[in-house]
Parts: sequence; structure tokens; C-alpha cells
Amino acid sequence: MSNILQPGQKAPDFFVKDQHGNLIKRTDFSSQWLILYFYPKDNTPGCTTEAQDFTHHSSEFSKLNAKIVGASPDTEMSHCKFIDKYNLSIQLLSDRDHQLAQSYGAWGLKKFMGKEYMGIIRSTFLIDPEGAIAYAWYNVRAKGHAEVVLKKLRELLSIA
Repeated sequence: MSNILQPGQKAPDFFVKDQHGNLIKRTDFSSQWLILYFYPKDNTPGCTTEAQDFTHHSSEFSKLNAKIVGASPDTEMSHCKFIDKYNLSIQLLSDRDHQLAQSYGAWGLKKFMGKEYMGIIRSTFLIDPEGAIAYAWYNVRAKGHAEVVLKKLRELLSIA
């Protein structure tokens, strides 16, 4: 991973399309917390579990003034089908060229069954309302991760 982000660093800006083809930028989330998570592929078991968990907790995140946004290399159409199939309540970004993932250090060398390849490193970034990284998780396990992020957000808010 080339670009490991640390708490306190300014979150990299982005300008990418969501599932509806709308151009979304990081500054659209100013004045609220942003949970930006990277996942490899729509409709795969781990990615579906993670998206469903974030959806399950979305009202709790919302009460804490936090928006959940997922990003993968999938197309806008794929994201729409994924959202519809699993009744997801989160926004998904289409990072076709991996530029967004690269800027967050979520694109790198992976190994599977003895083969090495470049791909999405499942990662999540908690970005504060001023646009700084509050916390970063790399190589996360999908199951139960939404609860970990929610717990961390609550901790940070009790300090603030």
C-alpha cells in the first residue's frame, strides 16, 4: 500500500460518480461525519455482508450526523442493481479507474490462492466534519465491521 492515511491528515479530495451518475465530491459532506469504505465487488458474500451491516446501522450513524458511502470499481448500473437487490440505504461510488482507492491507500497488491494481483484492499475511513481523517482501518473483515466503526464514532464524539 503506497498511501497509508493517518488520523489528523486531511482526507484526499475526490470527484466521482455515485450509483445515479451524480458527481460527488468530498466537500459535499462538509459539516458532517463521513464513513467512506472501500470494498472489492458488488454482490459478493463479504461485500454484501458489509453493505447490509452498514445499512442495518444507518439510522444510528444518521443520528450521529454521519453519512455512509461505499466505493468499488463497479459501474453505476451494477451499484443500482446491488442496492435494489439487497434494499441498501447507502450511497455507492463508482471508482472505475481506482484513482479514489489509490488516493486513500485502498488499492494494492493482494494474494489469493498463491497468485498476486492488484485490487481493492477492504478499508474504511472515518472523516470528520472538517475533512480530516479521524480514523482509518485497512484490511478489515467485513462481518461486524459496521459495529466497530459505529463504536469508534461514538468514542470520538464523547471526546469532542
